[in-house]
Amino acid sequence: MAEAANDDVKAMSFEKALEALEKSSTSSERSDVPLEKESIRIYERIEALKGALRATTRYAEAKVEKIRLSCCATTGRWL
Repeated sequence: MAEAANDDVKAMSFEKALEALEKSSTSSERSDVPLEKESIRIYERIEALKGALRATTRYAEAKVEKIRLSCCATTGRWL
């Protein structure tokens, strides 16, 4: 159920996912949000967004490291 509700997260750009995370975090801090339904849904969304952002960050870090190692192998110097 939670996965289907957060399917849109996979298609978001990093910037849009970060913006949605900030919005969801702000929503979760409100005291007038009903615990049983809305708070749990917001928490599930936050976790989905964090996972997507983490995956994008890891991918970018790996790509940068590959470029760095490639440059080092070509020039013989560490960047």
